Amino acid sequence: MDQEDLKLSKKLIISYKKRLEKEILDRSMKLRMPQNKFEEIIHNNNELINLKKALENLETEIEPEPHSKV
Repeated sequence: MDQEDLKLSKKLIISYKKRLEKEILDRSMKLRMPQNKFEEIIHNNNELINLKKALENLETEIEPEPHSKV
């Protein structure tokens, strides 16, 4: 995978992670759950945990941009 593919993958994973967190929050609000309960759900959600791990892996694969010399 080239750097652009890695960056796009990272962007898509971040977007999906945010949508999933928002969905959990919205459903928790509808069910009138206490804030600490839905924070616990978000913290312990297996899919969110896997997304965080995938983002960490992508971070290690994305090389820093080389600095241009003038």
